[in-house]
Amino acid sequence: MTAPAAILKTSHLLGIQGLSVEEISDLLDLADSYVALNRAAEKKSAVLKGRTIINLFFEASTRTQSSFELAGKRLGADVLNMSVRTSSVSKGETLLDTAATLNAMRPDILIVRHYDSGAAELLSHKLDCSVVNAGDGSHEHPTQALLDALTILRRRGGFEGLIVAICGDVLHSRVARSNIHLLSKLGARVRLVAPKTLLPANAERFGVEIFTDMREGLAGADIVMMLRLQLERMAGAFIPSTREYFHFYGLDHEKLALAKPGALVMHPGPMNRGVEIDSAVADDIEVSLIQEQVEMGVAMRMAVLDALARGIASGGRNT
Repeated sequence: MTAPAAILKTSHLLGIQGLSVEEISDLLDLADSYVALNRAAEKKSAVLKGRTIINLFFEASTRTQSSFELAGKRLGADVLNMSVRTSSVSKGETLLDTAATLNAMRPDILIVRHYDSGAAELLSHKLDCSVVNAGDGSHEHPTQALLDALTILRRRGGFEGLIVAICGDVLHSRVARSNIHLLSKLGARVRLVAPKTLLPANAERFGVEIFTDMREGLAGADIVMMLRLQLERMAGAFIPSTREYFHFYGLDHEKLALAKPGALVMHPGPMNRGVEIDSAVADDIEVSLIQEQVEMGVAMRMAVLDALARGIASGGRNT
């Protein structure tokens, strides 16, 4: 039986920067086909039957880890969730020693989230299996950006000319970085809206528009993408207080009214209600895509796993 055509040119998914527009479009198309499967009464497929997937999360995760687990199981794979807190890592084992141990188990795909930027890429050089970056430090979170793009595509039909305002803690956000790369590749106009203390140095290098006044940044926006205030990554006073932060940068209906009529709201989660977003906006089904993002997350991660398995089956790709 002929293996399905490969979608990705490499054996891993480490970031958006390394993907072509064609690869992104193919992943979006494949993920869109999985939405219907996930909504059907029978959600199982045998695409990954006989494959083994390991989830290795060094940081806490609800949406990403559970959706990868669900994606793998719906495609028929054997899925192992490694608990870092009870593993040898908690006893001082290095990341490379862990990699050697995992390699000996001969998995097909490793999903890894790590607090250090570059950890996923390091593992990709040490393991014989495919590696998916589920978030590394403040670097990238490619599947989150892909699922965000799928959510936008299904609602807006395309990206060319869309104004997407990414608002909040851009400095510490790997989600922001992946979305900047992806949305820019697909033709959207990306704005970063944040206080100066929460913007990366030389943010203009990303080819985006920069706003430190949220009201100005939201004017005419089609999509408002809020980011979590990542207090756990902050050493020092980046904001005066969460209360003052919400006053100036928290999204409520008053600020949202400045965006384009019909503007939609996104958030990668978890949300800090009353800090970066008001509950009245987050729960407003007329404007909020937050729950839809969660649903699209499973479909997109199914597509990523499927695409990597196609490469494994066809063999001969560059790593």
